[in-house]
Amino acid sequence: MEIDTCFRYYFQHPWSRLLVAYLVTFFNFLIFAEDPVSHSQTEAHMIVVGNCFSFLFNKYPGLGWNILKVVCWILAIISGLLAGKFIFHRQLFGRYLRLKMFREDHGSWMTMFFSTILFLFIFSHIYNLFLLMAGSMKPHMVTEYMGIRNESFMKIAAVGTWMGDFVTAWMVTDMMLQDQHYPDWGKAARRFWKQGNNRIVLFWTVLISLTSVVVLVISTDWISWDNLNRGFLPSDEVSRAFLASFILVFDLLIVMQDWEFPHFMGDLDMNLPGMSTTHVKVKLPVCKRIFKEEYHIHITGKWFNYGIIFLVLILDLNMWKNQIFYKPYEYGQYVGPGEKIYIVEEPETLVNFNHSTLTYEWRSTNIDPNTNSTYLERDMFLHSRYVGASLDVKCLAFIPSLAAFVLFGFFIWLFGRFQDSETFTENQDKTYERIKRKSPSEYSKEMGVTPEETLATMTESLKRSGTPMLLSVDGPHFGATPSTNSTVSLETQETHPSIVIDSAEQEDPAAS
Repeated sequence: MEIDTCFRYYFQHPWSRLLVAYLVTFFNFLIFAEDPVSHSQTEAHMIVVGNCFSFLFNKYPGLGWNILKVVCWILAIISGLLAGKFIFHRQLFGRYLRLKMFREDHGSWMTMFFSTILFLFIFSHIYNLFLLMAGSMKPHMVTEYMGIRNESFMKIAAVGTWMGDFVTAWMVTDMMLQDQHYPDWGKAARRFWKQGNNRIVLFWTVLISLTSVVVLVISTDWISWDNLNRGFLPSDEVSRAFLASFILVFDLLIVMQDWEFPHFMGDLDMNLPGMSTTHVKVKLPVCKRIFKEEYHIHITGKWFNYGIIFLVLILDLNMWKNQIFYKPYEYGQYVGPGEKIYIVEEPETLVNFNHSTLTYEWRSTNIDPNTNSTYLERDMFLHSRYVGASLDVKCLAFIPSLAAFVLFGFFIWLFGRFQDSETFTENQDKTYERIKRKSPSEYSKEMGVTPEETLATMTESLKRSGTPMLLSVDGPHFGATPSTNSTVSLETQETHPSIVIDSAEQEDPAAS
């Protein structure tokens, strides 16, 4: 028990959490700089996500086929949202797996997002089936190829991972400076952080300024990594695969280091990063004649802080896949002396080349008639290496990330589920559901009485019983914090009054 307490103390210590969060940001920059795919001029492709991108944004055949394609992806989005909410979130994660982190509506938007990607992938194949039946439509079929160059896609991915990882790290910093789990840590910094609007001003100033610099550097190639490191500790495909694997491990560690992992049942009494509120609520405009209920988007707690990590995981998994299955020829590259990688920078020339011409020997000895110089002189040189390691060796890099995923799932299954003896928030009484959807006055009218008549009836019954009792009706408790095990949502506590009956007998004042 003491070992477990000591381990958790240092594993979840603010310094440990900050170190992991900022190391992920640095590692993502490092692998982007070392990855030869980041400079490839071939067409980018990505499993599943590439199909969704192609389905939504390109390869429109024209005429009536455009209408069919739009109808297909609209149906896919609607189906994905409904399936994510009612099948995956409510039935699978909620009632079947009984996961605490998915109680009530927690995590529903994240679930709907991933289920929408799944249904877009499925409907893209249904759309391809229509094209196959029509014949001669193969160029317009939806595939994993996205219609943009790997260089452009990797720049977009680098900016996306920067935004995801740095925003997450900055959020972790904000939480560390707000919370009091380690009262002896960073006392001066916490005092400064909590004074006035310091935390809000610093959060947005640092985020906007650094993001602007990063986007400028990545998009313009203002800084060349190969000119900076000059071949110092060059990477090969095996080391890059292990680096990508450890990035996945650190992504999961950021979530596992949270003080409320794996249940996330605690009350979030800290303001959200860069804001002066503990939650974000957006009302959706609806037609009151058709929809009697009021709908709103409510983002709060850990899903706001860590939801971005799960989006970054998609890009990091693609990066890991690129390193495991990387072959220079498939990306318009070849290997030169010292196992160094050369990149063809003119995409139009790649169309006419094959395995025999896309080599160092051929490009260094043959002359381009347009420039009267060798093809090699126009190619880009990298310090990154390709040693031709076997797939078995490169797959060893997946062991750390696989272990992290298994451990992540094990802790959620063991400690993040409602047990049979615990009350599960989704299985509430039907009467409570009706009260939750209607105001007390509407519910009383349906029952044939008004709230005043209900109160009078309860008072008369107490008088006839002859037992001195105290009946009090409290107004809305806007400042109350719900209990961890409470089955009543925060929204319900803020909306409806509560009736408290004190059955303790009134005693005479004690004699002095």
